[in-house]
Amino acid sequence: MSDTRTDIATAEAWFRRRGLPWFIDTEDERVRRLLRLPRLRLLLVGLVVVSAAAGWLAEQVMENWPSATLIGVTVALALLLAYAGKPLRVAVIARWAARRAGAELDLLLPLITRALPLLLLFMMTLFINTEVWQVASTLRRPSLYATVLVFAMAGAAFLLTRLPDEVREVQRSATTEGFAGACVGTPLEEQARRLADARREDVEPDERAGPGEAEDALSRTQKANLLLVLLLMQAIQVLLLVIAVFLFFIVFGLLTIRSSVIEGWLGHPPTPIIWNLGIVVLHLPVSSELYQVSVFLSAFAGLYFTVYAVSDAQYRDQFFGELSRGLEQAIGVREVYRILLRRAQKDPSPEEGADSGVS
Repeated sequence: MSDTRTDIATAEAWFRRRGLPWFIDTEDERVRRLLRLPRLRLLLVGLVVVSAAAGWLAEQVMENWPSATLIGVTVALALLLAYAGKPLRVAVIARWAARRAGAELDLLLPLITRALPLLLLFMMTLFINTEVWQVASTLRRPSLYATVLVFAMAGAAFLLTRLPDEVREVQRSATTEGFAGACVGTPLEEQARRLADARREDVEPDERAGPGEAEDALSRTQKANLLLVLLLMQAIQVLLLVIAVFLFFIVFGLLTIRSSVIEGWLGHPPTPIIWNLGIVVLHLPVSSELYQVSVFLSAFAGLYFTVYAVSDAQYRDQFFGELSRGLEQAIGVREVYRILLRRAQKDPSPEEGADSGVS
């Protein structure tokens, strides 16, 4: 019995390290309670009230409603991320996704070398386009960041239409392989082999439920956990590309776009960026116009890269191939974990056995 509970603890620790906290039964039940409609309604009301109050206070102080609106939206997003990060354990998923994305930069570089030439050719045409500078540089900062948010939401919506197919494929592969094969290379490999042998020998008829049966089917939140892993991995890689493109445009603009050219395009000299930090005042070498054009175009490049990455067959094979294998292992480990949980619930603990013997 102690070995069973040790294996259960080992599986739960393994799930957390792999960014799959919702695969743990107690976490899954808690998350489902937190995502019930009454709680979400209460959360939504709280977000609206707090963000509206923050925006109103900002407008009273700054007397600038676009900036006040941006502050209100930022407060709402911060509260939403705090709720998702701690109570829903999304921070655990995000940390694993960040580590994994950093470890798989070797997969990102070949994709960039295929996508970047065409992307930069297209982006460079826009970068030296007068109309793009006129549109991007005249946007107020709240409008600029709202545009970036629209690009990000469009990319996320595209991913959410494609990634569920990968999750279903992972489930099919894990079901076909069986939990013993899926658990190879995991801490529960030996336990899975013994359970599979016991099933074949019909030693434990109570534990015949297979990985595809309703009893051990993935819950909605656990499927969402798999989807979040894929989504965050993809989002972090896109973010790295966006930062690289942004820095490229900043450096390229400083080297090639003179102040007289910007003045000819826009009708006024470039506006310097000055940071007043109280103790010191920083005059940045980057103009406000160059910064805004670089932000605008790098966000658009991120959307383009998102569509290209998910559509590129070679990248899909490399990226989803290795990652899918890890998710198949998780489904196999969860199957063994569920069997062990049923065994732990069925068998009395040593203390309970001692008490029954005394009575």
